[in-house]
Amino acid sequence: MKRTTKKILTLGMTAALATGALAGCGSSGSGNGTAAQSGSADGEKVLTFGCQNYGDGLVDPTNQINAAWNCMRYGVGEALFRFNDNMEVEPWLAESYEVSDDHLTWTIKLKDGIKFSDGCDMTATKVKESLDRLKVEGPNGSSTPERFLEYEAEITADDEANTITIQTVTAYPDLPGNLAYPVMAIVDVTDTTDWDHGVIGTGPYVIDTFTEQVGYTLVANENYREDVPYDRVELLYMSDASAKAMALKNGQVDLVENITNVADIQELQNDENFTVDIASGVRCGFSWINFNGVLGNDALRQAVIMGIDDEGICASNLIGGLYTPGYSVLPSNLSYGYDTLENPFAYDAEAAKQLLDDAGIVDTDGDGIRELDGENIILDYVYYGNRLLKEFAQAHHQYLNEIGIEVNEREGSSDDQWSNLVAGDYDFNGNNWTTVGNGDPTEYMANWYSKSASNYCGYANEEYDQLYEQLLTEMDEGTRTEIITRLQQILIDDAAVLVDGYYNSSMIYSKNVGYAHIHTADYYWLSTEIVPAE
Repeated sequence: MKRTTKKILTLGMTAALATGALAGCGSSGSGNGTAAQSGSADGEKVLTFGCQNYGDGLVDPTNQINAAWNCMRYGVGEALFRFNDNMEVEPWLAESYEVSDDHLTWTIKLKDGIKFSDGCDMTATKVKESLDRLKVEGPNGSSTPERFLEYEAEITADDEANTITIQTVTAYPDLPGNLAYPVMAIVDVTDTTDWDHGVIGTGPYVIDTFTEQVGYTLVANENYREDVPYDRVELLYMSDASAKAMALKNGQVDLVENITNVADIQELQNDENFTVDIASGVRCGFSWINFNGVLGNDALRQAVIMGIDDEGICASNLIGGLYTPGYSVLPSNLSYGYDTLENPFAYDAEAAKQLLDDAGIVDTDGDGIRELDGENIILDYVYYGNRLLKEFAQAHHQYLNEIGIEVNEREGSSDDQWSNLVAGDYDFNGNNWTTVGNGDPTEYMANWYSKSASNYCGYANEEYDQLYEQLLTEMDEGTRTEIITRLQQILIDDAAVLVDGYYNSSMIYSKNVGYAHIHTADYYWLSTEIVPAE
């Protein structure tokens, strides 16, 4: 069988860690080890980082998507592959890979000299254990790792060759992209005892302590393969965008992610004491629509989307240009045929009212609220307060009131939002997702595939399902683009998603930090790129 070999170039790693810096396998892995030399009065380099609390701070990649992202964002976990800012796959813990012509056999060569933070070698067997755990624990959480690697896949480890071989039943067009997703982070299964808040990974930082609703103290991984810039990171949870800006300006924190208050962003951009780093947007802000509730009614759903002026909201002072308006679940700057799509439900409040009237969805008792099946239409709108989801929900509320539909807003934590989504306890559920999280939108588009474990909205369309199943095994890029374009149009025609627009992520830092960067795939927050000012 002919095999295709793909070698990917990376920056050189340090050949070995300093003598005495290695912790014994199974130890805590914390300490200063290879951290940068001291610069503070007590000889310790400390970064204070303000960020949103997602998933109640959990870091077990199998628990839920937010926990998987936390593990990677906090600099604790790393994957076999990662993405650059062009969303191209690069090696991380892997050195290279080979794939068979039928795309069923993938042999991955691991980098030499990688250690977990507890000092254990990252052997092929350890990597297999980490990936195998997904099959065992995945069904107990909501990360749905089978979206990235089918449970039927057989993994074999060769410690002598330092390789793992993955034999799949389904042909994957680009398995390394799937293995780059945070759910697939490689962790030490044998020695991790606290899966909620103490996962052992290979990243530059190690969890020292966790305080509920406050944050984490992280310390430099003394077994890391590169110099770690900070001895300690104080990661503080801040849910309010203005609170992040205030904390940054008063010196409480050195670095924050995603300030979304327009006035604060503009002020910081104009202040020479701060640097604002913005990534090109591959995120889509949208609300799930629950087809198992009142919005299962086609006319109501169509009128709702037609009754909201998305372009006006995105252009308003409320949003301040932080979102680009659009009506598809994939951003317009991606090469998936956005310019060929047609929107039959463009904003037209009067047409929305007429559509409701024609469907018999009218206000019969004069209270200003239309009724369906004898009940006032009061849509349950769940969201969390980050990336302007609250502002969109409030704007949607106002627009829907104008066409005779009431809204009950429920703001909570990101964990509340996710729990309500999984439970189906919502009519609208506000989210902001990376659309090409594994370098391709296939996994993201599974959210509307009726047979997917990640379809939490009850949407089902036979043509969508057939095309999605074709996409799973299609290797030709041109055909894949055609399928993805058609999938978008089906969702638009079915009024299946309430799209806010396309968001640009950001990091903002003070002069205490020499450099920081928000990546297009924004799972890479605390990395060795972030360094103290000299």
